[in-house]
Amino acid sequence: MDSEAVATIMQGSQVSTELKETGEKILSGARISPAEGLLLLEKAPLAFVGMLANHIREQRHGHRTYFNRNFHIEPTNVCVFSCKFCSYSRLYAHKEEGWELSIDQMMDKVKAYDGKPITEVHIVGGVHPKMDIHYFAELLRKIKAHRPDLHIKGFTAVELDYMFRKAKMTRAEGMAYLHAAGLDSLPGGGAEIFAADIREQICADKVDGAGWLDIHANAHALGMHSNATMLFGHIEQYHHRIDHMEQLRQMQDRTRGFNTFIPLKFRNFDNEMSHVPESSVIEDLKMYAVARVYLDNFPHIKAYWPMLGRQNAQLTLSFGVNDIDGTIDDSTKIYSMAGSEEQNPAMTTAELVALIKQAGREPIERDTLYNEIRNYTDLEPDQLKELR
Repeated sequence: MDSEAVATIMQGSQVSTELKETGEKILSGARISPAEGLLLLEKAPLAFVGMLANHIREQRHGHRTYFNRNFHIEPTNVCVFSCKFCSYSRLYAHKEEGWELSIDQMMDKVKAYDGKPITEVHIVGGVHPKMDIHYFAELLRKIKAHRPDLHIKGFTAVELDYMFRKAKMTRAEGMAYLHAAGLDSLPGGGAEIFAADIREQICADKVDGAGWLDIHANAHALGMHSNATMLFGHIEQYHHRIDHMEQLRQMQDRTRGFNTFIPLKFRNFDNEMSHVPESSVIEDLKMYAVARVYLDNFPHIKAYWPMLGRQNAQLTLSFGVNDIDGTIDDSTKIYSMAGSEEQNPAMTTAELVALIKQAGREPIERDTLYNEIRNYTDLEPDQLKELR
């Protein structure tokens, strides 16, 4: 739908003059202010902000919807930190309740994909005091020696901050060391909410928002790319969400190192925040839409399908989202342990392509840096069955 058609529909909608003026500003390509972003979250009907987000999505990407072929390695769920929203980790004092993988065990996982068209390994887990920066550097070197073409996306800023401090390295030194060992890019985890007052209540003992941003800035300075996330739908308020995205937007203006933004829905199963109700699907879709509108300098908005479930991930494709992550496999436990919609999060390439096509979009396989590998749009159902 072109800008003129969207503007016509918008003018006919039953919304305030203030919202219409904000909508016109968005359609003109101008950057909206934090106050206008807050207005969208607080006052805009889902259909209104969804239409604007979908317009931006189609203006930038058409119907193209990206995914990649990846797998996860989770070295451990033993952790020195105790985030109240986490259903995944087990405190180091109770490490017998968790798992700890050796380097050989992790390499076995890598070798299990030999001969398969996987482009990325995603490595994240708990913060284990015995798995230090040198331990992971050895893992990175072994992965690269075995499969040099495999892109390694690894370690949240929380993991990295602990590694650097324990090794008595500056963030610049630590990032350079791991990059030289084979680390190609960073995932976006650990950002949660940057606001100090909220962070103090839900994850007081790990790296703060400024530290998270600084670690990603150091990665960007080395020419590495990264993702950014936000945990929403718990005890934060709308203004905390806008502040979080504003800090990301400002940093992206400076570094241009972020690939994609991933809003992460809080899940309340089996954690210290089980009393906090989860957000509705309508609220989730609105968050994705506002993110697409507000983060005008982020190329991509991603919906992590194992967290949302397959059908809800399809819905997000009409609310600004143009990426639904990858094939993954059934080893990723971070969200399944928190009560996500997908308890065994794995999809074949054929299933993922079919899911995107059912939503009326074009499935595009990409690598980690969004270089296009293959367009699956014209494949017939019989051809899909043959996909590896």
